[in-house]
Amino acid sequence: MGTADIAISGIPYEPRRPGLALITSLVLDGIASPHTRRAYSQALEEFLIWLPAGTEFNKATVQRYRRELEMKGLAPSSVNLRLASIRRLALEAADNGLMPPELAAGIARARGVKRSGVRLGNWLTVEQAEALLSLPDPATIKGLRDRAVLALLIGAGLRRSELATLDVQQIQKRDGRWLIVDLIGKRGRVRTVPLPAWAHAAVIRWAETACISHGPVFRGVSRYGHISSRGLSAQAVFTIVRACAEKLGLPARPHDLRRTFAKLAYMGQSPLEQIQLSLGHASAVTTEIYLGVRQNFQDAPCDRLGLSFLESPSE
Repeated sequence: MGTADIAISGIPYEPRRPGLALITSLVLDGIASPHTRRAYSQALEEFLIWLPAGTEFNKATVQRYRRELEMKGLAPSSVNLRLASIRRLALEAADNGLMPPELAAGIARARGVKRSGVRLGNWLTVEQAEALLSLPDPATIKGLRDRAVLALLIGAGLRRSELATLDVQQIQKRDGRWLIVDLIGKRGRVRTVPLPAWAHAAVIRWAETACISHGPVFRGVSRYGHISSRGLSAQAVFTIVRACAEKLGLPARPHDLRRTFAKLAYMGQSPLEQIQLSLGHASAVTTEIYLGVRQNFQDAPCDRLGLSFLESPSE
């Protein structure tokens, strides 16, 4: 079955055609997470652009696509995300009578890329975190917003998608301290996150200057300083962090600031279970990976070999 044979109401299933939006909606409508929905949408569009006209949409084609992605040097997680979106597309097409079930089942069995171990993330030192927080200019409205964005990512360990959807009403004072209440994270898990005083102050200064009293906390700011009524996207949060980090020469992205929150809190003697609760991890193992405590780089096995052999720097 070729791409032109998969249709809804006679509209061909081809890239950049009206049928694309109709058919991919079968996949995207069933995804609750905005971040996952956006990732799947992009992955499906890339696949459909790659899929040559008249090529059979079957398991062999999907496996060939996987090999080409690997040859491009994509990380296993990136390849597997694209394959997951394609499998879901085939399943939805079969469920809606657009593809034979046996063909969809074959595509579902297309194997992904095996990944072993855990990739090492980045953490900022206290000095680097302070330099990053101090970078945005508080004399400008955009600088106030960007400083508040960085303050919540580092000071509360939020995901960028959580920060993008944060509502003013979620910032409340309980038992004498400011919190973000009823924050919905991955897989619908709800948690409450305490805020350090300096992070709360940065958010309040931004909100008061921008006259934001309800709705999204963080919003777009035009080059003329005009504030949008719409909230920031998760991608906009990524862009803010990347731009600030690159000015300082730091290899930091939003998730690295989340790791930094965990690392600095742990170094400050915060209990592991409390860090886990703030991050919203279902397992303490995930939190340990964020902290890097499962592998000790300061007292590593190679330091205990008992050998005194010295190499010259030139060797």
